[in-house]
Amino acid sequence: MEALRRPALPEDAVRYRLFAAAAAAAGPGGEALLRRCAELALVRFAPLLAAYVWQRQPFRLRYVPGRGEIPAHLGGTTEFGDNVEDEWFIVYLLREITREFPGLAASIDDNDGEFLLIEAADFLPKWLNPENSENRVFFYKGELHIIAPGEPWEQGWALSAPRATVPQALALLSTRAEEFLAAEPIRAALNKRLHGYPEKIQASLHRARCFLPAGIAAVLRLRPSLVAAAVQAFYLREPGDLGACRRPFRAFPAEQRVMALVTFTRCLYAQLVQQQFVPDRRSGYTLPAPAHPQYRAYELGMKLAHGFEILCSKSSKVAPDAKRNVLRGPLWERFLRSLKEKDYFKGEMEGSAKYLELLHMAEDHFQQSVAVPESCDEVSPGDEILALLQTTPIDLKELEREAACLPAEDDDSWLDMTPGALDQMLKETRNESLPSPNEEEQNYDLETVAESMKAFVSKVSTHEGAEMPWSSDESQVTFDVDSFTKALDRILGADSEELDSDDLDEEEEEFGFSDEDDEELDAGNGRQEQKVSPEELVGSLKAYMEEMDRELAQTNVGKSFSSHKRGASSVGAAPCESAGPDCGAEAAELAALDVDMNLVANLLESYSAQAGLAGPTSSILQSLGVNLPESSELTGS
Repeated sequence: MEALRRPALPEDAVRYRLFAAAAAAAGPGGEALLRRCAELALVRFAPLLAAYVWQRQPFRLRYVPGRGEIPAHLGGTTEFGDNVEDEWFIVYLLREITREFPGLAASIDDNDGEFLLIEAADFLPKWLNPENSENRVFFYKGELHIIAPGEPWEQGWALSAPRATVPQALALLSTRAEEFLAAEPIRAALNKRLHGYPEKIQASLHRARCFLPAGIAAVLRLRPSLVAAAVQAFYLREPGDLGACRRPFRAFPAEQRVMALVTFTRCLYAQLVQQQFVPDRRSGYTLPAPAHPQYRAYELGMKLAHGFEILCSKSSKVAPDAKRNVLRGPLWERFLRSLKEKDYFKGEMEGSAKYLELLHMAEDHFQQSVAVPESCDEVSPGDEILALLQTTPIDLKELEREAACLPAEDDDSWLDMTPGALDQMLKETRNESLPSPNEEEQNYDLETVAESMKAFVSKVSTHEGAEMPWSSDESQVTFDVDSFTKALDRILGADSEELDSDDLDEEEEEFGFSDEDDEELDAGNGRQEQKVSPEELVGSLKAYMEEMDRELAQTNVGKSFSSHKRGASSVGAAPCESAGPDCGAEAAELAALDVDMNLVANLLESYSAQAGLAGPTSSILQSLGVNLPESSELTGS
């Protein structure tokens, strides 16, 4: 099967493919058409891509020849590491590419499969599940489409759960796309997750001052993206990697350091800040006292220097001339022209410091994402750093002059997450708003708690779990008797009402019945055989239940439940104590259990035992729309 032939993806990687929906791409000029689309797409979105800092690997589109049932397409795989926003930025890019190039259809998946469906799990149709979702989910013309079953090749799909092939799905998209447009709630859930792009890119960056070796400052001016590789090398270091850091640094000695403003993503900055690390004295790196006003800058610079030194220690010692000179030719000129048309340089004068900074970022992106030959092995970051050190002049005085007029760094108070901010974030994810004090008092009304729980318990669950009851403002469930009967006939067969005699024989053998037993029972009951009416059967069951209630009422189990208070039972309580156990049973019979009171009391007891932490009671009630206050407030009320 196609799914088995696909290479397995790591947990932190995403795979994406762009197909030509039109049949013309399958002809002789299909490859040239796809390659042209890849160049135009990367040039069109160059302003976004040039300013983006990837956690591990950038977004790349490569031509992939057709193989088996998979036609030729543009594809790529990106490892996003700990920064899941890289994955969703790629989703945004694919959606916009299909909007700009209507002839392309995009699919994307990771180790979880069709993770786009996970985001809209509350709104998916019942037939859609992980087993039959492959090759059914596509971006086409900027919208999400889901290929529903029911085509000629899918007769009997409910039994065998077949997967649609890519050519079949593309043929349907190119001719009947409007029929397979995902439902509005599904598209709304996905658009909510992508809301904020492309503005969110700048909001995800963090600029901080770092006291760095001059060589690192010069390298980052030319290749800002190398900061991600250095942070990862330090953050994921192994004991053997620190061998190069237990002696004076060879590539980046501590003697020549300058203050510089370094651009991180918030994920990279948090990884660098949160790790506690004490440098080896032999390295030459020392830190001032924690009360020093520049302590954070010294600490960040020291950690970055260790990351760069670890990368260089793993270098394969490639000669500097191995670096490809790709910043020339028509492709680079088109790329640069597109940047100017999209106002990437923000009106900066050509040759100014800000213009050169933006230009270096664009060159960085072009070299690692656009102009890398498909057959070329990727150059390691250590090789690239050493090549830049040997070919880039380092003007220490110029770096010191720039350090004297650095702009202010960003506030990092976002690192501190308060419980209230976390609750707000969770509620926004669930599309809820924080209740006001008056609303909160209404939400934990005891009758509401009891009614919500009873509605949940009355729902029918399956082996896949229990569903939360719908709110009253949602559409009502309809029941089609004819469809239900036909579905039962398909599952059970036409002769479902007739029992197989072999099945009866097996049951008799399993329970030890024999023909002789049947004959004895028939002989003993034949003369007295009479049909029991449903009313008599119900009355017999009620008698049994009442007898059980009388017995349990005198035990600790019965006394642990709350009963409805009745005047007769309270008035006659004293005489009953001396009248024997029968009188107590009759009194218990008169006092019916207060089901709602017992339910609420047990729920509140369980909620108080959580001591403000997450637990089963708060989880169930919150999913039912009931928000309980703090345990102390409950105790007081």
